[in-house]
Amino acid sequence: MSMKNIKIGIIGCGGIAQSKHLPSLRCIEGVRVIGFYDPVKSRAIECADKFGDDAKIYEDAQELLEDPKIDAVHICTPNHTHAELSIMALENNKHVMCEKPMAINAKQAMKMEQAAKRSGKILTIGYQSRFERNSLYLKKLCEQGKLGEIYYGKAHAIRRRGVPTWGSFLNTEIQGGGCLTDMGTHALDLTLWLMNNYEPEYAVCNTYCKLGKNPNAANVWGPWDPEKFQVEDSAFGFVRMKNGATVEIDCSWALNITDVKESISTLCGTKAGADMRDGLTINGENEQSLYVSKIDVSNTTGISLDIPYSENPGLMEMEDWIYAIRTGKEPLVKVHEAVVVCQIIDGMYWSAKMREPYYF
Repeated sequence: MSMKNIKIGIIGCGGIAQSKHLPSLRCIEGVRVIGFYDPVKSRAIECADKFGDDAKIYEDAQELLEDPKIDAVHICTPNHTHAELSIMALENNKHVMCEKPMAINAKQAMKMEQAAKRSGKILTIGYQSRFERNSLYLKKLCEQGKLGEIYYGKAHAIRRRGVPTWGSFLNTEIQGGGCLTDMGTHALDLTLWLMNNYEPEYAVCNTYCKLGKNPNAANVWGPWDPEKFQVEDSAFGFVRMKNGATVEIDCSWALNITDVKESISTLCGTKAGADMRDGLTINGENEQSLYVSKIDVSNTTGISLDIPYSENPGLMEMEDWIYAIRTGKEPLVKVHEAVVVCQIIDGMYWSAKMREPYYF
């Protein structure tokens, strides 16, 4: 593999940039983060001091995107800016890593996909749940046909009390939605990817904002203002795929339940089923006897990637991304797959609003 040096610019220097993107990029040989922009200039300066390599602080995003020295851009901004910034970056000959969700709606996501095709540059979306050890191992089992035909999948994205109270998470206009856009997108992406099924027929969904209107609710990140809670706190949906498969999604930031799991899937196939709720288990039958087998995924045999294995899924995500830039190989998260996730989420919101199925 060519060790071509990659020069990166960061747009948006908040929590996700500082916790995932920048620490991971710093670990990859030949990667230099040379540009930073954030509307709060002090954040950009802080990130440049900590993670930059002879870095420049830009006065606006366009200045960074037009800089020919930068090879690739990471978009770590609020959802409503993802499409505009990504398209501008692609049009300025930059590869783009955009945080999830891909865009605030499917129409914008499709415009991003079209811009990537026109530019010939790589566009990928930040779905790091695919890089968890259990996810990679289960994907290989699915590819090998160990589960048979997978005709049912469930995407789990449930917190008992985990409402993000900072930033713009509770703002519909900026985020596009609540828990479904924030958490559900990860679980749905993972489930579709494991099933390798990207052709939805129709979606049905209910959304709720019940606990979000409680001014005194317990929450791991502190209280929120119910008057500013504009988005759903829970969403429960059902998707029929064109091949007849069923995909369900349970999603909530705040729900009176103790069975809480995020960004995992349950799969049922004609040969076996898989459950990620407590590690990774496979269930099936052998000579008319039922079995449940706990899988030891500490052995990475069978996990086929072109990058070094790490216990840190964020680091693996960035390794895969940089490898794609250096080789031209598609990243693990392909742009059209992320578009379909946006389309399904759009359909779910429409169904919840109109109280009828949404047909794709």
